Amino acid sequence: MDRFDAMRAFVTVVTEGSFTRAAERLEKSPQLISKYVSALEQHLDVRLLNRTTRKVRLTEAGTRYYQRAQTLLDEIDDLESQLGDLHAQVQGQLRISAPVSFAMHHLAAPICAFQRDHPAVDIDLQLNDRKVDIVEEGFDIALRIGHLKSSSLVAKRIAPVRLVMCASPDYLARHGTPVRPEQLKQHRYLRYSFVENDGSLAMHRWLQDGERDTAADLVSNNGDLLVRAAIEGAGIAIQPTFISGTAIANGQLRVIMQEYEPEPMGLYAVYAHRQLLPGKVRTFIDFLDGYFGDPPYWDALDAGTDT
Repeated sequence: MDRFDAMRAFVTVVTEGSFTRAAERLEKSPQLISKYVSALEQHLDVRLLNRTTRKVRLTEAGTRYYQRAQTLLDEIDDLESQLGDLHAQVQGQLRISAPVSFAMHHLAAPICAFQRDHPAVDIDLQLNDRKVDIVEEGFDIALRIGHLKSSSLVAKRIAPVRLVMCASPDYLARHGTPVRPEQLKQHRYLRYSFVENDGSLAMHRWLQDGERDTAADLVSNNGDLLVRAAIEGAGIAIQPTFISGTAIANGQLRVIMQEYEPEPMGLYAVYAHRQLLPGKVRTFIDFLDGYFGDPPYWDALDAGTDT
């Protein structure tokens, strides 16, 4: 016996005044309603209703049980309604994990625009370049950049991420412009330390093959610093255009060796489950989808591309 089904059947019999009307209200057979009430009486070891052919009447025990059962069922219905509203409506706290540089350059505007449209959503945005455990760390969404491997998580592609090899005009004037991979050995490399994730693994391998004729490379776990170093003439970097695009567009950096450009990556919204997705999560993902464009707005590179 499901105790709550039996309790609801009993309360409905009392409020409707008969087993037949209770069965109609609950869309069940009178026989099943009677079975529920009998099972509840057996479970409680007390008679709750006195039945006649015309009506039902509460016993003293039934009166006391009805009052408490009605209150309990009302509280359960209210709780389920609140949870349903929370799931369907766009409200509550939305916890997001995002890469540092991408968020600093491009997330403030969409986050603020989303909250203007949905003022009942509080956003907790945590910036970190490591791969967070969404479930363990309590995030609703993680924005990730890369070539995602299959997993139990759900991923929605938000925008393409182009990686370009670039250097300052001054650096290229002093050291020459490489046109083939083997010529990179003569140049200084500004390397992102998460090389397996930044799309520059091929360049890293080219640079490691054979002897180098240059000073030590610069390695950092922050793409903004590497782009800044490239602008200062420190060497060649492979960085996504969402970081380097402005410097390329205004001529501070030039794109080189386009024919050897790494395979584009993607910006993905990653979340734990596809089904029963809360309204705040579903709406935010839909909001981001297409927000940056395809190609995204930061890919205005014509002014700084060597042809």
